[in-house]
Order: sequence, then structure tokens, then C-alpha cells
Amino acid sequence: MYDYQAPDNLLQGKIILVTGAGDGIGRAAALSYAAHGATVILLGRTEEKLNAVYDEIEAAGYPQAAIIPLNLETAGETDFDRLAAMLEEEFGRIDGILHNASLLGIRTPIESYDPIVWQQVMQVNVNSAFMLTQALLSLTNDSEDASIIFTSSGVGRKGKAFWGAYAVSKFATEGLMQVLADELEHNQNIRVNSINPGATRTNMRVNAYPAENPENNPTPEEIMPLYLYLMGRDSRTVTGQSMNAQ
Repeated sequence: MYDYQAPDNLLQGKIILVTGAGDGIGRAAALSYAAHGATVILLGRTEEKLNAVYDEIEAAGYPQAAIIPLNLETAGETDFDRLAAMLEEEFGRIDGILHNASLLGIRTPIESYDPIVWQQVMQVNVNSAFMLTQALLSLTNDSEDASIIFTSSGVGRKGKAFWGAYAVSKFATEGLMQVLADELEHNQNIRVNSINPGATRTNMRVNAYPAENPENNPTPEEIMPLYLYLMGRDSRTVTGQSMNAQ
């Protein structure tokens, strides 16, 4: 799927929610989905960054986006239920969810890992993804062709020393994806998959590998083919798969 050529109208009329949409891969995905015809719901913690992405979408003449400022670290069940009710009233359905928002946490041995940071990483990377998915499932059921994409990692498929809560959270993300895909196996309208972006030129990557030359990694825009493929109609029969963007 690395060389997938998405038709210009691939996501025409689709309503797609992207978490962590203000920066990095989330920003690139939101812009790419909008460029292919989707109405994108930009969800993130920093309203200023979301506004900047919104302005880019507007300036390009893509379908008008929506902004939802929400801190996933502190959001609870009530917040997600309220969000679902608002989206149902505004849009009536959801055709796609990209769970992109993640916290890196700290890279240190388990023995010295800060329990507070551990809980923060699990809240954003796992708990919020579960609660958001649960709240929006009824809206994806109303779609004729819905796709839910979770963001994984190489260290969520093979654990590595010092990756702590981030690695464990990504193992949990893979499990959540697989369980949900199996539960929805006979629902022809919803597919569920995960993407490992790989080494990408993002702020998170810089924080994880400060000695690395970021110019050696592809930009978020360069890994978008798989994000488009899994969100579009060409992947209708693909579900329960752990895929690599590179």
C-alpha cells in the first residue's frame, strides 16, 4: 500500500474524525482526508493548532472542517457521551475515526518508571481511544462504509527495553483493535485496523530519538497512502489487520 494512488474523490461526502489533528501525522491525515473530499472533525488538545489546520483546509477550498478542543488526558465517559450526542445532532453519522493522538511518556526502566506518567500515557493512548470508540460506535453503524484506524508502533508488536508505558499502551492498542474487529466481523459496514507509522519526521520522534537526524525520516505527508487506503472504499474487505505505513 506504500504506492497506493487514491482517487481524488476517494472520501467524497465522508465524515471523518481525527484525534491529535493539530500536529504531525494527525495534521497530515486531516489535510489529506479533506483533500480527497471528506468533512474532517479536528479533535485535539491545543485549539490554536486546530485553528491553523482548519485555516489550511479553508484556504485550500476543501469541505469545511469542524473543531473540537478536548484534552484526552482528562476526558471521561461523560465528555465522550456529550461529544457523541453533539456529532449525532450535527452530522447524523461518522464514516471514519483515526485514533492518532498519543503520549510518549518517558524512556526509562520499568523499575524507575513514574506511576503518574504511566497512568497519563495509558489514559491518552488506550483508555480515551476505548471510550471514544465506544461512544461513537452507534454513529459508525449508521454509515454505509465506516473505517476505524488505531495507531500502533513497532514497540507495540515487539517490546523493547526502556519504552515503558508507551510500548505497553501500543500492545493494548493492538489488542483493542483485534477484539473490536472480531466483534464486528459480520458487520459488513465497519472495518477496524491499525497502522504502525514507522520512523517519521514528527516532534514525538525527535523526543524519542534526540540524537537522530530527522531529515533521514519521511515526512508525515509521505506516509499517507496507507492512511487513505484504509479510510477509503478500496479497503472494504480488510479488517483486523496490523499494517505498516513504511
